[in-house]
Amino acid sequence: MNLPVQIIKEGRVFVAYCPVLDIATQGDTYEEAQKMFNELVRVFIDGLIERGTFEKVFLDLGWKKAYRGKRWELPERQFISEIHQEINLPCPT
Repeated sequence: MNLPVQIIKEGRVFVAYCPVLDIATQGDTYEEAQKMFNELVRVFIDGLIERGTFEKVFLDLGWKKAYRGKRWELPERQFISEIHQEINLPCPT
């Protein structure tokens, strides 16, 4: 399955975030963030299975069962765009 993963740089670290699983991790490089994300997905899924909460969590995240309950479909979310919205924030002194 192809999962959508957003990788952003925050300061000196790269953050990998997957909105359809609502999980994130980080690495010192882009490649390390990818590697850490792959490991996190395995740990996340294994933990859900061990606790018996896999189906509940996936349904809560918006996933749907398909093909007579034998497959999972991604939530119907689409990343449309990233905008920079100008706002005025107070600057307390």
